[in-house]
Amino acid sequence: MLPAWLLNSPSSTFFTLALALAISLTTTLLNRKFVDREQVAASKLELDRWNAERKLAAKTGDKKLLAKVKKQQPRMLQMQSKMFSQQMKTSLITFIPLIIMWQFLMGFFQAFPVAHLPGIYVGESIYLTFFYWYLICSFFVQTLLSKIFGTGMGMGMGMETSKKR
Repeated sequence: MLPAWLLNSPSSTFFTLALALAISLTTTLLNRKFVDREQVAASKLELDRWNAERKLAAKTGDKKLLAKVKKQQPRMLQMQSKMFSQQMKTSLITFIPLIIMWQFLMGFFQAFPVAHLPGIYVGESIYLTFFYWYLICSFFVQTLLSKIFGTGMGMGMGMETSKKR
């Protein structure tokens, strides 16, 4: 069991931030180790080109281009599937331990406020429970680490890569 002093702010605030940092750093390092970012980036580039051709074919009604796009569709779906499986490797490794730890921490912190943010009005505070504060910390830290390590996930599940110029 965790010590009771962690239920009080600022200890709980910094503990949650440190926890988000540790988990994000672990998943980022696992991502760097197990995901072939160059392969994923090349596949994403090819899929983007194919999608652009597909949209152009639909927009212009070009039958030759439409036939070419339809012919490539099975290969593109297979490539998309391989990209997704590459990106899910880290999730499969960390999922069960994180769920167990998450349940334990949610039970420990329950509805206690772990962070206080300034409100809109002077003297007003917004109290955040562990769940919400962890989400904020996790998004912030993961974004920061993904920029530092070049392992970011785009909104379309595509990998961002750092390009040398």
